[in-house]
Amino acid sequence: MREKKHRLLRNLLLDILLTGVALVIFALFHHVLPRQQQSMGIVIANPYKTETPADESGGLPDGAYLIASTDRTSASTVISDVSAPVLAAKGGRSTGSGRGGTTSGQKGGSALTEDASDIGDTDEGDLTPISEKFADQYTDTVIVTENSYSSPDISITVTEETTQNGKITYYLADIYVRDITCFQSALARNTYGSGFRDSILDMAVLNDALLAVNGDYYGNTNEGVVIRNGVIYRANRTSCDVCVLYYDGSMAVMPGSAFSVEDAIADGAWQAWTFGPALLNTDGSALTSFASTGRLISANPRTAIGYYEPGHYCLVVVDGRGESAGISLPELSQLFYDLGCAAAYNLDGGNSSIMVWQDAVINAPSGGGRESSDALLIAEVNAYE
Repeated sequence: MREKKHRLLRNLLLDILLTGVALVIFALFHHVLPRQQQSMGIVIANPYKTETPADESGGLPDGAYLIASTDRTSASTVISDVSAPVLAAKGGRSTGSGRGGTTSGQKGGSALTEDASDIGDTDEGDLTPISEKFADQYTDTVIVTENSYSSPDISITVTEETTQNGKITYYLADIYVRDITCFQSALARNTYGSGFRDSILDMAVLNDALLAVNGDYYGNTNEGVVIRNGVIYRANRTSCDVCVLYYDGSMAVMPGSAFSVEDAIADGAWQAWTFGPALLNTDGSALTSFASTGRLISANPRTAIGYYEPGHYCLVVVDGRGESAGISLPELSQLFYDLGCAAAYNLDGGNSSIMVWQDAVINAPSGGGRESSDALLIAEVNAYE
């Protein structure tokens, strides 16, 4: 009898051990080990250039096929029959214009208060090509200082700032680009998939970036929209807010259910990220409530992108969990309002929040920082001495 009990106990322990090994193997293959994924492989053509988007070898990315983008006759877009407005406007805080679609079940702190009927055309000033509007920001030759860079296509100024009587430290990169393709993304190991991670510094150096911050860590989920450098890799349903940067230099933030692949192609999407939440309302006002947990809303290290108007952007990285206290979402929203942005969008934060400037990490990442699946970059697309 005793021997039978011992045998049953051994068999039970063996079953538990085998089950544990199987779970570990499953976790490794599905969550830990890098796994290249199949993408939609759609390349959106730049309607403002005649050449075909290409990779470094001069051809399309593996498995990609070209979709010609609609060449719009003007930079303004009229939105009608939209049940939920889009958060971000071409042309700044006063216009309230943008792109949109129908939506339900919003999440991520959009807290839209403006009626969709208020969204319409931009003013005439917004029709100026970004290559011309900020001509005074660029220089005929490359000029580099400790905290600035200017060339015929790019102007960047990076400053270290404090707020709340020095309790919060953040790094602000004020950015002008004459060509939107200078605003790029990088994938870890140059591969789309889960489990691929690199340091933001390594991705910056590999891609000759002048400035880099962490992205949305798309590889940590199968949810949402991934458009990188004109290539649509993924467009899955999501309840999170989505941020889209277009070839014409405009940026829109919308509830995930309002995102449309067809609209992205027609409007000429260049980049799209899924994280959020949106940080400003349709009229550019600060948000005070967010549909998220208290832990995520409370003070943390942050990375976010701000949009003034086509051709003018900012990137913000806030230090936290150290000498700097970090920043809450309402405080971050107020910061972008104070900066004068028309739209702003929260990216991955915490230990991921890193800013690289001229091949060096300039902030103090929490926990020494962590690798990520992607990065946002500002880099030259033309060669200048």
